[in-house]
This record gives sequence, C-alpha cells and structure tokens, in this order.
Amino acid sequence: MLLSFGGGNTGNTVYVCESPNAKRYHLNEHCRGLSNCTYRIIKVTPEQAKKGGKTLCRWED
Repeated sequence: MLLSFGGGNTGNTVYVCESPNAKRYHLNEHCRGLSNCTYRIIKVTPEQAKKGGKTLCRWED
C-alpha cells in the first residue's frame, strides 16, 4: 500500500517504508530495497526523509 503525505510535487518525492526500523529512503518506488517492507510505503519529500533520520538506499547510491 502506497500512501502520500503532503507536498504534491512528484518531482521531489522519495519513498519510505513506515516501519519503525526503516533507515533508508528510496528514489524509485520499485527499488529492491523496499521489497522487504512489511509496513506501508509512503511518499515524502527528501527533506522529510532526512529530517526523520533516513539516508539514501545503498542500491540507489
């Protein structure tokens, strides 16, 4: 399930697993780094992801 929060600017969107243990954000919603997410996948801005302590997925680095 993919949820969107705020923004609306699709050019400035990243994807985050909403798991309490998630540490990465993803540029592509089909990134293999998201394949293990058993929680919701949400769309946020890169700034929101970084503010939440997330770093860029190593598959997309």
